[in-house]
Amino acid sequence: MLLVAVSGGVDSMCLAEKVRLEGGPFAIAHCNFGLRGAESDADEALVRAWASARGIPVHVKQFETLAFAAEQGISVEMAARRLRYHWFGQLCSEFGYSAVAVAHNANDNAETLILNLLRGTGLRGITGMKASGFLPDPDYAHIPLLRPLLGMTREDIEAFAREHGLTWREDNSNASNDFKRNKIRNLVFPVFREINPSFVQTLNRDMERFAEELASPGSKTTPGCTRDEENERPGSKIQPFCTRIEEEPWDGTLPVKQPEGMLILDADKAGAVVEGRWESGDWIKPLGAPGRKKMQDWFTDHHIPADEKPFVPLLKSAADPQHVLAVVPFCIDHSVRVTKSTRRILRISVKND
Repeated sequence: MLLVAVSGGVDSMCLAEKVRLEGGPFAIAHCNFGLRGAESDADEALVRAWASARGIPVHVKQFETLAFAAEQGISVEMAARRLRYHWFGQLCSEFGYSAVAVAHNANDNAETLILNLLRGTGLRGITGMKASGFLPDPDYAHIPLLRPLLGMTREDIEAFAREHGLTWREDNSNASNDFKRNKIRNLVFPVFREINPSFVQTLNRDMERFAEELASPGSKTTPGCTRDEENERPGSKIQPFCTRIEEEPWDGTLPVKQPEGMLILDADKAGAVVEGRWESGDWIKPLGAPGRKKMQDWFTDHHIPADEKPFVPLLKSAADPQHVLAVVPFCIDHSVRVTKSTRRILRISVKND
């Protein structure tokens, strides 16, 4: 049974209607982030009424979004994103929903590409969103995330909504240029449209070609599991790596250098280790560095945005859980480097599911 995320906007109302017309069982999840007062409540009322009139189960949750953003030290947008995806995962776990469907469309994908390029990105950042992936939440990264409208432009969606007599709510904040995505949508895209009226389709075809090229044999990609991460931010999500840790004797005769995606450290110096994710206060002394560095600063140095930090796998000292011994598969702590006195090593690598 599918769980469909419905905000009350035209995109998600179109998604809900399309899923309904397909005839399969589904339920609706609506997030009330409480950011627009009475307007947020009106969005909730619309979604509840639509679902009730059609006998569709609906889950609604009201969030303290501003308080969560302040507590976590993140933007309101990112706070809302984390809250909704974590809740979607909880619903799937509790009620047995097989996947979550969201209403990202071709315009969203094109906006993401431009934002990625403006902020700087690697190869994965130019491939755009995928029609299917997994929830971008470390606790529920095994739950499929579907984007059935990714092939439709916003114009296609609005035409479908009018044809089927749908009612939807307009989010007035979309007209504000306070957010970077809105600036792209409201100020830049109209110019693109003058140059190429079909620019959205063109950019989406380009992203498909980039993805095909990246997936082709011989392409150099970041090792990781095959799970797709949500690609809303500028740059691609770091995949939720799966780590393999192997201990073996070391006689000093084998080369230390390993293929990309593998780390080697001194097992005795490392002691007991635990796998974990980033927490405030974590630190590392990168190999060859003069002193310790907060992981927050390490992420900044390596251009990893705040929303990706929870997905970077870390190997930590069991004796001091805030001491990061390895950032998989990027670097190790200087204290656990292999030396002439090393007798046992840990090989840390990434593996596919």
